[in-house]
Amino acid sequence: MTATLQAPPKNRRVVFPFTAIVGQEQMKLALLLNVIDPKIGGVMIMGDRGTGKSTTIRALADLLPEIDVVAGDPFNSSPIDVEMMADDIRDKIDRQEELTIIQKKVPMVDLPLGATEDRVCGTIDIEKALSEGVKAFEPGLLAKANRGILYVDEVNLLDDHLVDVLLDSAASGWNTVEREGISIRHPARFVLVGSGNPEEGELRPQLLDRFGMHAEIRTVKEPDLRVQIVEQRGEFDRDPQGFLTQYESQQQELQKKLVQAQELLPKVTMDYDIRVKVSEICSELDIDGLRGDIVTNRAAKALAAFESRTEVTADDIRRVMPLCLRHRLRKDPLESIDSGYKVEKSINRVFGLTE
Repeated sequence: MTATLQAPPKNRRVVFPFTAIVGQEQMKLALLLNVIDPKIGGVMIMGDRGTGKSTTIRALADLLPEIDVVAGDPFNSSPIDVEMMADDIRDKIDRQEELTIIQKKVPMVDLPLGATEDRVCGTIDIEKALSEGVKAFEPGLLAKANRGILYVDEVNLLDDHLVDVLLDSAASGWNTVEREGISIRHPARFVLVGSGNPEEGELRPQLLDRFGMHAEIRTVKEPDLRVQIVEQRGEFDRDPQGFLTQYESQQQELQKKLVQAQELLPKVTMDYDIRVKVSEICSELDIDGLRGDIVTNRAAKALAAFESRTEVTADDIRRVMPLCLRHRLRKDPLESIDSGYKVEKSINRVFGLTE
């Protein structure tokens, strides 16, 4: 038995609309595809300062439709999907207890650079556990991010150990905290988005490889576009609500398109010949492991679903493959990341496309 309630209205901060963001198509595409299929494995966004990385990610979280969650649950547990449900909620369902369900915005969690492992993963109160015999768990940022977006700005400055923890949780969908023989686990299925400035150093190749996609963004050079961006920002700052109203129909249309793409995704097929060519390109480029093949297949299917198609085309591969492979070409930490030229050259040769 379940009862559905609306979450109490809150005076939420007005966020710049996603559909109003000019340029940065690579970044926007990578983020949208990860929303359609979170199993792609997140996005690493590298680019100059002041290019709208944070604005775009917050705009995406605000764009997404509200989700059903179990009221009072710190993990945003889904009332129907076992993979996104805390163990105690699953027990309540097994006992056929009534759950109160509310709707809330998709969580968007910012991970501060100085965060400790306890702050990220959560802590177990050993004293309470021993004295009262209960598993006293204080949830961390991974619990808050379940079913949402976890954003790490300047991820290249974050401690490697913490990056590993984030990537492990993002890949497995679960976070496990162990202390003094007590173990607690909870769902932690989120889209991991990292951003950084290449001037401050790249991530190690081993960590970079764990991100599904890599988008590179540059400062807009065209004077007309720069003026448009500056004017838009000024208009938004003067009258946020009025600016939002202008883009309301576009926002709703994109939101509807994303929901339809998520529903269509399981029906999207990929021809065997295309799958072989994808693996041929990965092999030719000497990509370590099979992550590149898997992510490219997932991203191409998500793109087809986004465009309301049920079959992947060679053009889908051409559009997503540079984003999925460019950061996997770097073997030496001192090398810079390929702009995508090597990947495009290989795609054109294998698929017989004209440059």
